Amino acid sequence: MSPSLLTAPGGIPVFRRRRPLSYAVLLTLPATGLAAAGPAATTANAAPSPDVVISEVYGGGGNSGATLTRDFIELGNRGSTATDLTGWSVQYLPGSPSASSRWQVTPLDGSVQPGARHLVAEARGAGGTTELPTPDDDGAITMAAASGTVALVTGTTPLTCLTLADCAADPAVHDLVGYGTATVREGNAAPRLDNTTSAARAATLTDTDDNAADFTAGAPTPVNSAGQGTGEEPEEPEEPVPGELRISDVQGSGRLSLYAGSVVERIPGVVTGVRTASPAGFWIQDPAPDADPATSEGVFVYTGSTTPTVAVGDSVLVTGTVSEYYPGGRGSGTQSMTELTSPRWTVLSSGNPLPAPVTLDAASVPDAYAPAPAEAGSTVNLETLPLEPSTYALDLYESLEGSLVQLVDAPVVGPTSEYGEVWVTVEPETNPTARGGTLYASYDDPNPGRMRVESVDGGRSTPVLNVGDALTGVTAGPLDYDNYGGYFVAATTLGAPTDGGLVRETTREQELTELAVASYNVENLGGDEAQEAFDRHAAAIVDNLAAPDILALEEIQDDDGATNSGTTGADLTLERLVTAIEAAGGPSYEWRQISPENNADGGEPGGNIRVAFLFNPERVSFTDRPGGDATTAVAVQGTGGDTRLSVSPGRIAPTEDAWSNSRKPLVGEFTFRGRTVFVIAVHFNSKGGDQPLYAHTQPPLRSSEEQRVAQAELVADFVAQLRQADPLANVVAAGDFNDYPFSPAVRTITADGGMENLMDTLPEQERYSYVYQGNSQTLDQVLVSPGVVSAEYDVVHINAEFADQASDHDPQVARIRPSTGDARWDRILTHVEQVMDRVARKLRERHGG
Repeated sequence: MSPSLLTAPGGIPVFRRRRPLSYAVLLTLPATGLAAAGPAATTANAAPSPDVVISEVYGGGGNSGATLTRDFIELGNRGSTATDLTGWSVQYLPGSPSASSRWQVTPLDGSVQPGARHLVAEARGAGGTTELPTPDDDGAITMAAASGTVALVTGTTPLTCLTLADCAADPAVHDLVGYGTATVREGNAAPRLDNTTSAARAATLTDTDDNAADFTAGAPTPVNSAGQGTGEEPEEPEEPVPGELRISDVQGSGRLSLYAGSVVERIPGVVTGVRTASPAGFWIQDPAPDADPATSEGVFVYTGSTTPTVAVGDSVLVTGTVSEYYPGGRGSGTQSMTELTSPRWTVLSSGNPLPAPVTLDAASVPDAYAPAPAEAGSTVNLETLPLEPSTYALDLYESLEGSLVQLVDAPVVGPTSEYGEVWVTVEPETNPTARGGTLYASYDDPNPGRMRVESVDGGRSTPVLNVGDALTGVTAGPLDYDNYGGYFVAATTLGAPTDGGLVRETTREQELTELAVASYNVENLGGDEAQEAFDRHAAAIVDNLAAPDILALEEIQDDDGATNSGTTGADLTLERLVTAIEAAGGPSYEWRQISPENNADGGEPGGNIRVAFLFNPERVSFTDRPGGDATTAVAVQGTGGDTRLSVSPGRIAPTEDAWSNSRKPLVGEFTFRGRTVFVIAVHFNSKGGDQPLYAHTQPPLRSSEEQRVAQAELVADFVAQLRQADPLANVVAAGDFNDYPFSPAVRTITADGGMENLMDTLPEQERYSYVYQGNSQTLDQVLVSPGVVSAEYDVVHINAEFADQASDHDPQVARIRPSTGDARWDRILTHVEQVMDRVARKLRERHGG
């Protein structure tokens, strides 16, 4: 479902500091291993940690009777050297987990000095009167006050263990605390807590691997890395005069600050923007810039959960620790953002004029996106290179990190998301689509002029816009960076929303003698979905797709959706869909599918997504051959006109490693006007795990591609077997290939399988079915074998370009004329059928339908 990302559609969402997710709390650090002990409530035991441990946990924040407003987890370093927490996490699990319980995750950043503390703020409640000290990391996990398990982990992947024995065997767990009646713990559990008490180690941070011995209950005493406790105000600078360094010195002429990890004092600047949404903080910019275009004059001051007490136009002196923050973690491949953390500041004056913003437009943004490696097939690490802002777009944006920028009359190329993000372009003449977007047509051209815009209040003020709309006038704000698109404008000023008049497309109805085969990714449609979801998809199929004869559906979930109950059947899901189609005025479709093994095909956990066929029995018949199941491979039997499937429907090589944790292709044997048509419904593995376009490694690594190529080879081999048995076999492969027409995976099928990609028959500006981060791109395709006499193809744009979507994919339809198996007879019959179609069309027009 998802393109390069990011995430993988179907995977667990990556924690986003500005967009908190709800998961259980566990801390992640270098693992020492856990051992099980005790026959009843098993206990997790590890060698005592020599460095960072969990020093205090509190889950009553904001509850009735609580003084503190938030839950927290405090870490302490009992070692003699600093410990880098980058790429680690804290995670939480309920005290009595069930089979469906999941660890919730808060990734960590920064380092802990010997003897120091590191404060992780978690969920905020409705009560309480006292804020935590400025946290070093900001999470959103709701911890139970009385009982739970907190773990410190050496990664950010959610733990999967739910029992003590399993957690004891997980080497990622660095430290673990179970309190109250927690069944997962070290030794005996720490005391049961309430809304006014936390569990804390002694000041010496003694770790005996027995939670009851190491922790005592008492009033919460959170302390951050600066040594600040509850109610303690940050120290003011000793003297209100600028220090020795300026912002440009902190930023430097490369991506990484030479002062990372150091405290810098009294950095002068004017406040250019304030963000109270997570991650809270403010931007400052030097009104007296240096002469080096590679050094940014702006920087973000991160205040965590503390609302900054400054205003735009304030002249300030800021003291803080220089940090290189990697959104999503260093391992995600993103670039870092230089920021000041654990800050304290002095306001010198207010109402000062702001520095003039830099205009981003076609003239100022370089055509080249990023430096290329010297040798083909190799990569370059941008962090090792000096910035060349006049040559590379990524370098230009980095040189403006934290500085004021502006866009003028910006066309929208990616619709407003549920998070208040909208993508625009400053290069509207570069690779335009037919409907106002920007086409992604090559790995070599990521379209450097794309830019995300989000109102500075966390997107709450961003207007709802579709592709083809515009932000007219000036849109301006500091240039920020995260792992959901890279550089973006945190807009303090938004242009006026201008409607471009985009309408949802409809395709023509197939002629009497045309077979219409469509593909539609219905985005996690499960049997427990609200009726509105089925009705919207049904209306699209009937009205926009003109009720195709065969539909290859992707992301059909089981009957109870993402509930992880062991259910794998999808009869209810499909029955609700075909019922909704009939209610919308469509045909009475029948369906065929094969249920997967439980949780074996990827996608949303518990959802058991699969591909499925719908077909109109009044137009086409399905040849059922028994024996197809989740693990039985379909085979090609017979030759010539007797070519057939061993089972129908059947799965292509379902036990091959290429399909591990991924959807298996479904093959069905259909008959249309006496001609056999083999349809393959595909949904290749997602791009989850690939580095983003804006990664610090260029070109970005596409780690997921290897599996898709292996999947493509299996599909191509099966197609080749069909064509070897019958050179004029009618084969259609349709679905979500999760890759581009120019990708190695899709090229494998077109080359080795001898298939034609109908996407390539469209005008170039119409070749897309998905919009991601402002790039209109192709993931969904229909491929046909040479035996197909003729094919007309249409991508029906009804979802991807719109803020209001039934799915994130656009459906597509191919209207084909299958071969009879005799090329000479095909030519004669085609002429006859075209005459028949004209007659049928006139009769419909005469009788009004």
